[in-house]
Amino acid sequence: MPPLSAPSYHEQIGAPSARDGDGFDTLIVGAGFAGSVIAERLAGDGGERVLVVERRPHVGGNAYDRYDDAGLLVHPYGPHIFHTNSADVFEHLSRFTRWRPYQHRVLASVDGRLLPIPINLDTVNTLYGLKLSALEMEAFLASVAERVDPVRTSEDVVVTRVGRELYEKFFRGYTRKQWGLDPSELDASVTARVPTRSNRDDRYFTDTFQAMPLHGYTRLFENMLRHPRISVMLNTDYRDVLRLVPWKRLVYTGPIDAFFDHRHGKLPYRSLDFEHQTLDQERFQAVGTVNFPNDYAYTRVTEFKHLTGQQHRQTSIIYEHPRADGDPYYPVPRAENHTLFRRYESDAEQLCDVVFVGRLASYRYYNMDQVVAQALVTARRLLAQGRP
Repeated sequence: MPPLSAPSYHEQIGAPSARDGDGFDTLIVGAGFAGSVIAERLAGDGGERVLVVERRPHVGGNAYDRYDDAGLLVHPYGPHIFHTNSADVFEHLSRFTRWRPYQHRVLASVDGRLLPIPINLDTVNTLYGLKLSALEMEAFLASVAERVDPVRTSEDVVVTRVGRELYEKFFRGYTRKQWGLDPSELDASVTARVPTRSNRDDRYFTDTFQAMPLHGYTRLFENMLRHPRISVMLNTDYRDVLRLVPWKRLVYTGPIDAFFDHRHGKLPYRSLDFEHQTLDQERFQAVGTVNFPNDYAYTRVTEFKHLTGQQHRQTSIIYEHPRADGDPYYPVPRAENHTLFRRYESDAEQLCDVVFVGRLASYRYYNMDQVVAQALVTARRLLAQGRP
């Protein structure tokens, strides 16, 4: 929380302040998970008047989905697969959608074969022509693992688990394409999220709750924002309304460095280019996503019908091409970047009427459920403070 003597952002920019019955209690920048969850909670439980401002022509942020010209439900910003261990998060979102059970599976194209990823018993047996049992798999991994002490980088994390050869085949090339850096240059958190299994469990996630919104993410967001005290402005830069629309509190979910006009320098982000194709066939690949760690410029190919369960004579796929510039998707996890972020975080802590929340504002590689959890906690704190 900012100190009691913290300056008002209103005062700094000369913005009009809302009075009772005039303007909005809270202005929220961004209609993704962070902004939409907080908007609904403040309006629904707090009775606040909320304005959500979104620069894109739609709600939902990167989770937005739509029907393409062929009538196939696609994710324009890449696949978004919902999974969580939080009953609180799942139950909250269940107020705005029904669910379709879905457990994501991924194959990696390695040495001309499609092998399960995360690495499991079948991955190793197929790759090396072995017949290991689960117990033998543990011994095999222990025999190839390299001792690294202390573990500092993404490379260290992987080679201590599966050794150098599996690291080269499954991880190094993919990571270099995804981040534009060698795993030895990245924080350990990048690959710490990827498990290795000694059994045949080929699910990409093992969370308690794994499902997709039955009618898509966009419908979920529309339901969440369909409250009489919530107004939504699309195709709008929030800076264009800051000094025009009266408000009392600002919730910001965009890049934190952009909010402060990059006064300390730009925080590095990775972006993506998406190549969509609609194919005149019912099925393209055996699973939702196929990774290409060593071949081609793209990292993976996703077929949406696996995710949505849609029945259609055609199918839609998407190729993902990582890039250095473009819309910010992933904060780059390196120590010097976190140090730079801390300077912006310190600036943010000095503002008494601005709240920063979400992946870009927190400069953390959050999953969707983590963003929802952070938004729920933030909303509860704001509600406990009372209307601004």
